[in-house]
Amino acid sequence: ELGGAAQICKKLQVDPKVGLRQREQIGASGEHYDEPFQARRAAFGRNTLPDASVVTFWQLLYAAYNDHTLIMLTIAAAVSLAVGIYDDMLGSHKDDEVKVGWVEGAAIFLAVLVVCFTNAINDYQKEKQFQKLNAKKEDRTVKVRRDGGEVEIGVQELNVGDILLIEPGDIIPVDGVYLDGHNMTCDESSATGESDAVKKGTTDEGRDPFVLSGAKVLEGVGSMVVVAVGTRSFYGKIMMAMRQGETAVTPLQRKLDILAEQIAKYGMSAAILLLITLTVKYLVNCALAPEFPPASIMFSQFVSIVIEAITVVVVAVPEGLPMAVTISLAYATTKMLQDGNLVRQLAACETMGGATVVCTDKTGTLTQNRMTVVRGVVAGRELQSRAEARAFFETLPRETRSLLLEGIAVNSTAFEGPDEQGNIDFIGSKSECALLGFGKVCGLDYRCERADHKTARVYPFSSEKKTMTTIVPVTGREGLFHVHAKGASEIVLGSCTRMIGSDGTVTELDDKARAELQTHISKFAHRALRTFALAYKEIDADELAACNDEEAPLSNLVWIGVMGIQDPLRNGVRKAVEDCHGAGVIVRMITGDNIETARAIARDAGILTKGGQALSGPQWRKMTPEQQHAVLPRLQVMARSSPLDKQIMVERLQERGEVVAMTGDGTNDSPALKLADVGFSMGIAGTEVAKEASDIILMDDNFNSIVKALRWGRAVNDSVRKFLQFQLTVNIAAVLLTFISAVFSSNGQSALTAVQLLFLNLIMDSLAALGLATEGPTDALLNRPPLQRNSALITFEMWRMIIGQAAFQLGINLLLLHHGTEIFHLPDSPAGNAVLRTLVFNAFIFLQVFNQINCRRILPHEFNVFANIHRDTGFLLVQLFIIVAQWLIIEYGGVAFSTVPLTGAQWAGTVFIGMLSLPVGLLIRMLPDLSACFGLESANSAAQQHRPEVSTARMHIVSSVKDVQHAVRFFSAIHNSQQARQQKASDDSRNILSEAPSFVGRSTTMPSSDATAVPTANVSARGSWTRVKRAVDKSGDSTNGSI
Repeated sequence: ELGGAAQICKKLQVDPKVGLRQREQIGASGEHYDEPFQARRAAFGRNTLPDASVVTFWQLLYAAYNDHTLIMLTIAAAVSLAVGIYDDMLGSHKDDEVKVGWVEGAAIFLAVLVVCFTNAINDYQKEKQFQKLNAKKEDRTVKVRRDGGEVEIGVQELNVGDILLIEPGDIIPVDGVYLDGHNMTCDESSATGESDAVKKGTTDEGRDPFVLSGAKVLEGVGSMVVVAVGTRSFYGKIMMAMRQGETAVTPLQRKLDILAEQIAKYGMSAAILLLITLTVKYLVNCALAPEFPPASIMFSQFVSIVIEAITVVVVAVPEGLPMAVTISLAYATTKMLQDGNLVRQLAACETMGGATVVCTDKTGTLTQNRMTVVRGVVAGRELQSRAEARAFFETLPRETRSLLLEGIAVNSTAFEGPDEQGNIDFIGSKSECALLGFGKVCGLDYRCERADHKTARVYPFSSEKKTMTTIVPVTGREGLFHVHAKGASEIVLGSCTRMIGSDGTVTELDDKARAELQTHISKFAHRALRTFALAYKEIDADELAACNDEEAPLSNLVWIGVMGIQDPLRNGVRKAVEDCHGAGVIVRMITGDNIETARAIARDAGILTKGGQALSGPQWRKMTPEQQHAVLPRLQVMARSSPLDKQIMVERLQERGEVVAMTGDGTNDSPALKLADVGFSMGIAGTEVAKEASDIILMDDNFNSIVKALRWGRAVNDSVRKFLQFQLTVNIAAVLLTFISAVFSSNGQSALTAVQLLFLNLIMDSLAALGLATEGPTDALLNRPPLQRNSALITFEMWRMIIGQAAFQLGINLLLLHHGTEIFHLPDSPAGNAVLRTLVFNAFIFLQVFNQINCRRILPHEFNVFANIHRDTGFLLVQLFIIVAQWLIIEYGGVAFSTVPLTGAQWAGTVFIGMLSLPVGLLIRMLPDLSACFGLESANSAAQQHRPEVSTARMHIVSSVKDVQHAVRFFSAIHNSQQARQQKASDDSRNILSEAPSFVGRSTTMPSSDATAVPTANVSARGSWTRVKRAVDKSGDSTNGSI
């Protein structure tokens, strides 16, 4: 419609051979502009995306504060502060030397600020890190034609109408229309999902002329005219669409919000009940008194009652819960970044802890994304491993070594230079890089070889011919040339008529030698190695002149050898996969490789286990949803997959209640990454679109980092549960102790004063959050199944510990309150009463100190609460700080905390009481599991633990049983076949005897039919095995599906 590329260039006012003018300042209508390309950019836009709405620190702070629990705490703090100030100025404490009424409210405000600022700072640093990562990808240059020459400019400086020059390895930053070039092929899979490379050309050639942004140039060179940039390009539109989305509340935070509201309701109910009870009790006492107290004293007493009730609310409201989640997530995300995981969505951190399936790519994630020569056969000698490359090379004849290195060096377009990270490495085709790497190990300096052999003619590699050929002059022999060919083994072998023998001489390639080489090639292919054959021949100047420019002279080649190339597994991948299986997480590999290569790599990595199934993408797509569900439990490998296959896989797994983690690196992977519960993108190989769609970025593209994320996710969930168990124990014990002691006290005073409760509430809760929420992951985390998606936050074992410890703490403190005078031999006086109340306060604090140790382990089988405590530095520092702070409060708190100094014996007694939490915890852990009686979820129940439908162990057993059955059927078939042959031989003997003439009166040596033994060797072996195979097939059909 537009008249082709030529007309497009004309309308864009650009000459394809000259390009744009560097100082173009005149618009389409002749008007003059101050800035170059101002008219073009006004009409078509700049090649930049508008900055994503950067969230300011204050917006993040407001978002962190926008939490029901924090708002509730703020209201409680405001009321507490107002009442405290009133009590200090006008109430019962107006004559006190130290005014402490304001401390409660101020301390709660401080706790709220700590939570908000911690959240906001963590989110702010995370966004800055992500922006820095994207900035590195955008900081690159491209070549364009301007003013008739080639210039290098930044991608942001590209304009519509620019003539972009394209080379192999380029990632196209804009949309364009192909103008000219040679053999240009693009990989558009990251944009379109089509795995096949697309040949680019003009419409006259019948090829696709449109070059999409995000495509990667695989081979060939060319030029194109830019037609769309920035937000109007294909890549830009996808990036802008990916920005639409809101941060979701994490599942754990949602559960905790509900729990916090419920606890607050119970606390409010207890406070109201306490308020009513104490008010009624005080009014009754006033009525029974000889004379009614004055109004000012009554008002002051009512204010004290209100403060008591508010204190109960403050203690009951679990302000430590959001603190614990915040600290745990902030700590985990910081540590995960050190492990190679950049967490973009906090929800992903904890969701990963419950992941049940990991769907992973192969290239770069499981493997090193670095092709390496690992096997080879040259001159009759075989290379067994890449470690033996140098020794193998030294065993070759001298002439063979020279030819081999010459062919590797000159017949290649790869070169050595800095990669994207600045490291010196080979750049180009991965297979050519592998061969050059092998040559470098063997002492090859490819630059010197290329300098010594000036290229006479080159036939580039093409996907149709699957070969590359280079002709170079022979050093020291004028007029002679070497034709070096390399490529697909079967094609090169088909062009060879001679070969280099073990002694380095050229011999005829007979049928036996050809069959032997084919055996080696097949053996390498079976091991998932990519095979490359090397061959050469010698020609003279006349033969060179007669060579065709299109067809390489590949006849009558001399076979040099074949190399087996493989992208080796990353170090530790097999161990990481084993860790996943041990953790109850199924690993599935999804790759674009062929099925045989995929099987071999998956088997090496430990992903494809005995009894597991491998499918190709086309097979998967042909299945109905019901059939897909049927194969999913055993499906471990999907080969030749497309991005749509990934998306369908995630949908089917989620329909089965699985929590799915998915890796992806291409633009077309973004829907699957978005759909997955946790999306992992590649920090090195991934596109910006994939990163935008993902929840976690693997900075090193390594599968091991996924396992680290799994460990940290489980550690976060465990840390919050540990703190929750501790927090609820403190809350229940403190609220009940305050309520009971105040109600049954003669003067309505609770066992713990408001300031003491504040210390307990703020210091103990907040520091406990810091101590219990920062324990790092341990190996034990991977020795249990993942949690169910909707599992209860508090298990039966946790409730058992909470109620048991709270009851013990309440009982021991009430005992001290009423019999402490006798136990510690205190005088019955105001001074003795002050010491008793200090003892109760000190004992209660040390009960919490040792209960924190008890809460380090929450599973029923974890009896050793001191495990790895020497590595838990944060926890130990918190415990030390609490003990030191408590000592200072007791010894020097005085009026503010209503304490008096204690003697050494009294300190030892209260510490000993606190230590009783440990044996009590051990006894509680040994109680029987009565979860079914109370309708609660046990930690080991199916409601808590997710177990795969078909485990790898079960698949292995079932497969082994099938193997045994097959072997039994096989040998039974052989036995039956042998019996049938013997029976047939017997029948034949009888027929011979019955048909033979009678020799009456003559002696005969012919044995009787009963004594006849027909050896199996007399029966045709081919016919025998054919019958056996038929019998086995028939037997297999009849028993199919028995397991």
